[in-house]
Amino acid sequence: MNKVITEGLQLTPPPFADGLTVWSSQDGLAGSDTYATASNAAIVAADQDFGGCLELLKTSGLQKVRWMGDTGVVPGCYLRVTIRVKAVSGNLPRVRAAATPVFANGDIVFGPATSGPEIELTSYGRVETVSVIFATSNRSGVDLTFDDRTANVHIGLDLLGSNGGVVRIDDIEVEDVTGAFLGGLIDVVDVRDYGATGDGTTDDSAAFERADRAADGRTVLVSDGTYWLNEHVTFNSPVRFEGSCRMPAAKRLSLVRNFDINAYIDAFGGDEEEGFRRGIQALFNFTDHDTLDLRGRRIELTRPIDVQAAVFDKRTYANQRSIKNGQLDIQDSPAWTTGVVTGGADFDADDPRVLTNVANIAQIEVGSLVEGPQGVGREIYVLAKDVDGGRITLSAALWGAPGRQIYTFRRFRYALDFSGFDVLQRFTLQDVEILMAGRASGILLPPAGIIFHVKDCFINGPKNRGITSHGVGCQGLLIDRCQFLSTEQSKDVEQRETIGFNVNANDTKIRNNRAVKFRHFAVIGGSGHIVTGNHFFQGDDDILGNRTAGIVFAKAQAKTVVVGNYIDNAYLEWTNEHDGDPDFASEFSFGGLMIVGNIIFSSNVPSSYAPLHIKPFGPGHYINGMTVTGNTFKTIRGQALNRVDLVDTTHAQLDYGRFTDINIHSNTFHAVAKQFQNPITVPIDEGSAQATWETDLTDYLPFRGQAKVVTAFMANGAIRRADNATVFVAPHAAGQVGGDRQSVRLSWPEAVKGRGFVTVRCDAPT
Repeated sequence: MNKVITEGLQLTPPPFADGLTVWSSQDGLAGSDTYATASNAAIVAADQDFGGCLELLKTSGLQKVRWMGDTGVVPGCYLRVTIRVKAVSGNLPRVRAAATPVFANGDIVFGPATSGPEIELTSYGRVETVSVIFATSNRSGVDLTFDDRTANVHIGLDLLGSNGGVVRIDDIEVEDVTGAFLGGLIDVVDVRDYGATGDGTTDDSAAFERADRAADGRTVLVSDGTYWLNEHVTFNSPVRFEGSCRMPAAKRLSLVRNFDINAYIDAFGGDEEEGFRRGIQALFNFTDHDTLDLRGRRIELTRPIDVQAAVFDKRTYANQRSIKNGQLDIQDSPAWTTGVVTGGADFDADDPRVLTNVANIAQIEVGSLVEGPQGVGREIYVLAKDVDGGRITLSAALWGAPGRQIYTFRRFRYALDFSGFDVLQRFTLQDVEILMAGRASGILLPPAGIIFHVKDCFINGPKNRGITSHGVGCQGLLIDRCQFLSTEQSKDVEQRETIGFNVNANDTKIRNNRAVKFRHFAVIGGSGHIVTGNHFFQGDDDILGNRTAGIVFAKAQAKTVVVGNYIDNAYLEWTNEHDGDPDFASEFSFGGLMIVGNIIFSSNVPSSYAPLHIKPFGPGHYINGMTVTGNTFKTIRGQALNRVDLVDTTHAQLDYGRFTDINIHSNTFHAVAKQFQNPITVPIDEGSAQATWETDLTDYLPFRGQAKVVTAFMANGAIRRADNATVFVAPHAAGQVGGDRQSVRLSWPEAVKGRGFVTVRCDAPT
């Protein structure tokens, strides 16, 4: 780059022979004294070394010579002033090249250095050369660095030392030496050319902004050095980092043209964690990009990423944002240690989502898992706390807890922690693998929000949890095509503690995921969920071993469809454990669950194992709408299953006589002894004439349901008296016969024998 060539700048002052009216004996300002009428100055027309030149008698301690014309100070332009001088007689002075900086209005800019290196004239007639290079950059080789206040300089020289000496000064030369500093980098703008110091302490924010404006689409180079940025900085031009940046946590660096993880890591000296945090910070703070691309990079994390703390200036956010395409590799560090606090707390059943008079509440962290000896369901978390009031709000209700007991609060550490937001909507994590290696948990969702989307991700080896919701930030949660890989795969089922994910709110879509050997794939509260196309398996090598629930539905009124899944060595468990008053009280009971078209498989399990469980936590409940159709139930290698349905009566029985709207049909069974169905059609045979025929339907009725009504009877062949005479009579039917009310009775007008088929329902209105 050469401004003389590219912009036609006139840099060199006029020769002395043209007159001395433009040569000042002061600082070169307009109106200052000149050498035109000075008695100590004269023009020499034909010096043997210089040709035309200025002869000057030194008469003051600091004898100045300044051109009164303006030499512009242009960012990115490096100018060299060269002056040849020789002593003629008298005392021998010292000499140096100099430049007086001025504002655009012509006033002097005080502060910057104004002169170059000195040399001493040691003999008469010997030509010496002094020079100085000035620019807006402080890079090596620049003698005088001027900031953005300086518009022009008045160039010249200074004579120092004893008075009385006579010197001759050749015409002053000024040349553009920018090319020597920038070489062939014509398309690169260096931040140092715009005043950046790179010393790690001077605030270079304004210089960065000036360089970006000057680049106008060219690449900005942050050359070697450490740059302290004390203000927000935005690069609208491409930027390349050789040096590194440091910034306060509350200031952000926005890279508009190369917004990806590599640029941020380079910007912060190769620090992957800091670069990742800064990229997240910018992602939530300007609208030019909605996605932080990790560019397939593996980022090592030694501590949790508190996403809101990285963003710092927002607690709510509703614009679509995403992080994609990379790997987060959790490194061994004390920062991942689970926080554990124990303390007593009071519980009031009238306010079942609150604990009061909580001991050690200041140490209890929001997002902690709550455990207690009585009345605490699975996946209950601390949603909020009031330290002064000694009050904790829970993510879901407790049931039947005593008035006071000791609770344990465990705060897991998550690779990505969104709990600092109040509300976060429409966030996506895509094509990201979180490699936890049993050191950390995966994702802690915000306490409130909608449509958090995790897709095509690997949740690999969580220490405790894959994805946790400690509030209702799971509303509309989408989990698509993800792999959940447990770190407990070598353990027997009953030893496992990790959980893939949990849900408290409604309307989630859990689709086409794969989960391997967790204690539970999911604990799902709320309702309105769609669970489809997933494969989760939880077996082990234990002979006739135990199994755990693959999915726990924690709300009685589920309003949920489970369709097209591969449920492998895990059962579905339907509970109301998140109900603060689990006893039935004129409410919707267990209803709205549709289990359709699934492969439900087990191996090496005992005959008592059942893949469908209902577990009421209070008495009086019943099934009020359930569909189980088109499923395949199969077991191999172990024992044939006694049946596939089970009511867990640990806490309470169901009201078996109150079932309504039960649709269980078109399923297939392999190695299952008692195959449930509703309505059920079974044969009934009487070889000797009887006035009443009875049949027991215990083996067929689902979930201990009662034989409430006979909807049909069809004779198979003739109905005959004892003498084999055919009769044409019809029976009347009665359901709920026997002590368990699971038999039906056909009553005939006379004693008859024969064979027929009876159809019975467990769910007809009484």
